[in-house]
Amino acid sequence: MNKLKIFFSLDRNTMLLFLEAFLFLSWASVLKKIPFHKVAPSLGEHMKETTFSSANIDVRMLKRVSQSIQIMGRYTFRESKCLVKAIAAVKMLERRNMESTLYLGTGRDESGRLAAHAWVRCGPYYITGADGMERYTVVGKFAKGFSDEGFKGERNG
Repeated sequence: MNKLKIFFSLDRNTMLLFLEAFLFLSWASVLKKIPFHKVAPSLGEHMKETTFSSANIDVRMLKRVSQSIQIMGRYTFRESKCLVKAIAAVKMLERRNMESTLYLGTGRDESGRLAAHAWVRCGPYYITGADGMERYTVVGKFAKGFSDEGFKGERNG
């Protein structure tokens, strides 16, 4: 009950951002139940990256999106792990016409077992999953861009 009081004491924009994060996190957790090959096309261009340039990036908005995903990830009905948070971040940035790259990596956990991780980058800034990403080898990436200049590397064409 105390958390609801805190939520309703927030300013309108923050409440809406938190609500948006909650909805995208919930939606992403449902997508996780669908075979990945069906979800992948909605994540962006496979094996492409967006630029690392910070030009035209609203850093304050990036921080707000990142924080809202981290905070609301604790309150979803299903567990919001890295892939769910990454998909939600891509969709929230897409709504703001901001390019992003979702990375998928594999590596070994502390006990030597195979582990997977997902994280999102916008320009030079990491929005979700930055903690520990250096322990993973990138095996997939999806660029969600809004112009041809936004992509690095060769284009299929």
